[in-house]
Amino acid sequence: MKDTIKYVIQRVLLIFLTAFIILSITYILLQVLPLDVIGSKREELAMFWNKQVELGYFYMMRSSDPRLTEEMMAAAKAKIVFGSETYYYFPYPVMHRYFTWLGNIVTKWDWGVSANLYPNTPAINIMAKALPYSMRLNIIAMIISVPLGIALGVLAALKKNTWVDNTISTVVMIFISVPSFVIISFMLIWFAYSNKWLPNRWPSDANAAADPILAIKAYVIPVAALCFGSIAGFARYTRAELTEVMSSEFLLLARTKGLTKGQSVVRHALRNSMVPIVPMIIGEFIGVLSGSMVLEQIYGIPGIGHIFVDALTAKDYAIVMVDMAVYTTIGLFATLLVDLSYGIVDPRIRMGARK
Repeated sequence: MKDTIKYVIQRVLLIFLTAFIILSITYILLQVLPLDVIGSKREELAMFWNKQVELGYFYMMRSSDPRLTEEMMAAAKAKIVFGSETYYYFPYPVMHRYFTWLGNIVTKWDWGVSANLYPNTPAINIMAKALPYSMRLNIIAMIISVPLGIALGVLAALKKNTWVDNTISTVVMIFISVPSFVIISFMLIWFAYSNKWLPNRWPSDANAAADPILAIKAYVIPVAALCFGSIAGFARYTRAELTEVMSSEFLLLARTKGLTKGQSVVRHALRNSMVPIVPMIIGEFIGVLSGSMVLEQIYGIPGIGHIFVDALTAKDYAIVMVDMAVYTTIGLFATLLVDLSYGIVDPRIRMGARK
């Protein structure tokens, strides 16, 4: 037990170190890129640039400042005119902004504000609002796909080399080969546009609250698109693992001791075949979460995947950094959960043990 606790602590510390390195490199690279702030209102632009000054990323000089030269005015990142006064904004060096950014996060948990997508809205608030959409979508997909995929894999293994096995294997290979965005596009054309059984776009919060049936229907297409590939993957791996275990010597020994085929499968074969499958479930959740970027973009779901793509397109770097932090943290902790799950499924495996 002590070895396991020590192992977990070491891994958690390594996760934070890895996340720190990844996010630091990402932030520095993003700061090298040009920052284009597109605003239709002068007040919004002034609020954004003054916020950058307040956070310590930029400094501001007035046109009346005698230190301001023509070269400096030409090199200013932004300028805003209020009456007879013009305000010029200049960035601090990249590394100065980097350490200021770290300090703002550690001391104030301030990740900056949106420049273009949601002007002057804190990036952390935008992500907090978007995350539940992606989490609900992917959790529902996993709740459906895990039991169905494992059940189909078990059925195929028990009916090996029969028409049932051949049918399941053929369907599995088809859905593994077809990308999820192709499936969602086909479903949109067939179920939404041609027959109008389902909505062709994710409803707004107001419309979903006014029509609960519409809100439920909106989950059908994206959840199905996520489920098909996951079900196929679980079915294939379960069939492969269970088939291999069922042909092992210890299972034949269990049969010779009087256990029926069903008893030997449930008590011994399934447990041993689950050793590589349970970690796959955790890894699949992360894969589905990442893969939902395209689905959210196509179906208009306001989740973190959709916002991430929009933020990259709009060069909204504050949102990009928060989104990267979410994906990086979830992905790194998922690797820890995958490792720990081996010991849960198979007690013979001890995490952190020297022998």
